[in-house]
Amino acid sequence: MNHEKNETNARNKTELDKNSQIKIFATNKGLNVIDSPIKAKILSILKDEGLSASKIVSLTGKSKSTISAHLKDLIDAGIVDTKSDPSDGRRKIFYIKSRYLGDLSRVTSFEKEMDNYITTQVTNSDDPFKFFRFIFRTIRVALMEEGVNIDPILYSAGKKVGETFYKKLEDPDINKLTQNLASFWEKNKLGRVEVENLNPITIRAYDCFECEDLPKTGKPACAFDSGILGAIFSAHFGEEMDVEEVKCYAMGDEFCRFVISPE
Repeated sequence: MNHEKNETNARNKTELDKNSQIKIFATNKGLNVIDSPIKAKILSILKDEGLSASKIVSLTGKSKSTISAHLKDLIDAGIVDTKSDPSDGRRKIFYIKSRYLGDLSRVTSFEKEMDNYITTQVTNSDDPFKFFRFIFRTIRVALMEEGVNIDPILYSAGKKVGETFYKKLEDPDINKLTQNLASFWEKNKLGRVEVENLNPITIRAYDCFECEDLPKTGKPACAFDSGILGAIFSAHFGEEMDVEEVKCYAMGDEFCRFVISPE
């Protein structure tokens, strides 16, 4: 009985967390903040692909009139747009046309993490790399403490870094490329990386500058690293590559692991 009650509570907490997300998008009209749980759910459903209104109604469990009203608001806000369904020209497909920047949460569990984090760090080091790593982590934890998730921005920034440095790392031989990547990682004090597998490409990272000292959130936190890896391997293979972080210090693991495969 207690086991079933715990499972129910866990499901309710997950649903609460989802509905507590305030999503931030960049549109041609400027920043747009979405704080409606129903709109947030619609945008989550549309994140990976375009869908018809009837499919959105089915997945949300809301009435057709409710979904229509929210979709109209999202279109007026410049976040969502429509296109003709290639299989049925009479039907519209709704899709996200704006850039997702991150989200805010009404629920945060990091109230004292900032004080604890700063207290336990070495701030009087003469190593400039260590100092700037400390600044980066402190800013990130401060944002987390306020319920701000900037992972999409970090991923985008990481992609720009990866695209910029790819020319210095590129090699037609995948083994040589990964060796260059490991040298780049260590030289710039991002940590230490090892290649576990080449099919699919699996990379293990130790002493991760991005997440090693972050609070344990139970979720992967290396969006910047993922962006770098995604850009480098996308350029190498000439197609978009997806980066999935399956292990992370922020998840309580002893290293970070990235699996890279065609998107």
